[in-house]
Amino acid sequence: MLTYLMAALTIIAAALSCLDAYRKMSVRPITLMRTAASLFTALFVFLYGTWFYLSVFLKYVFAVVYFLICAVALRKNKSPRNRRFHFSVGQLLIIGILDILYFTGTVCEQGTASLSFPLKSGNYLVMQGGKGLPTNFFHYSYRGAVFAMDITKLNRWGNRANRVFSTNLNDYAIFSDTIYSPCSGIVRRVHDDNPDNRPPTRKRGPSNTNQVLIEGENFYVFLAHLKFKCVFVAEGQHVKTGTPLGLVGNSGFSLEPHLHIQAHRNSGTGKAWYQEEPLLILFSGKSYRLFDPIRAQPN
Repeated sequence: MLTYLMAALTIIAAALSCLDAYRKMSVRPITLMRTAASLFTALFVFLYGTWFYLSVFLKYVFAVVYFLICAVALRKNKSPRNRRFHFSVGQLLIIGILDILYFTGTVCEQGTASLSFPLKSGNYLVMQGGKGLPTNFFHYSYRGAVFAMDITKLNRWGNRANRVFSTNLNDYAIFSDTIYSPCSGIVRRVHDDNPDNRPPTRKRGPSNTNQVLIEGENFYVFLAHLKFKCVFVAEGQHVKTGTPLGLVGNSGFSLEPHLHIQAHRNSGTGKAWYQEEPLLILFSGKSYRLFDPIRAQPN
């Protein structure tokens, strides 16, 4: 199962990073490259690790343990062998680039859509998102959805479900959460005839996925994977920011319950909404990346 594999790889990578720090950490000039490679690798594990499958709090535990091990290693001030210098250079370059791209992404220029966060009760997490590769890998080439976001909810233990993986939809904290309109506009498309899939089934329904498409003044907003027969609005309806739209479900091509949201410019040229320019979503003026937390602010 992919979920268990990703969780296991995160823990293994964290353990190896700590071991690497103990073996390589040094302030001697000849070993600075290895030290830098170890630090960038630990940062990679911290940023890209799928901690939310277990608990997002574990990433901070890892950071504390890693730096404690660094302190112990530096205090010993040993002289590690330098046989793997070339490997450390390659490791530093590859991992360092990925660390930088986490913050910058690969799409340098983008328009933006300023929205209200569509969920109102609790702590949430961006499962996929960011400015292109590598943090938004799965959305990058799908119908121009380069800036699309997948959002899940965290429970009080810092994970998104009662178990690492569950086939019970009610185990997921976000399932049946109310979705509120992130903007004012006209509802242009509604579907809620797709049954919710039992994880990990990702069967598309008769209309692909339950969805709401809103046409705002300057952009379109598309929300997907809503719950079966739980959309509250109708096509042609005018909605305001904060109007309840429906409930989060697991319809369509979705591994587990979450909310998919993307925005595209409304150019008025008659193009299909998904063929328009994709826009970077801002919630309260802030953009979010892969695994960023979002704390909802109830109205």
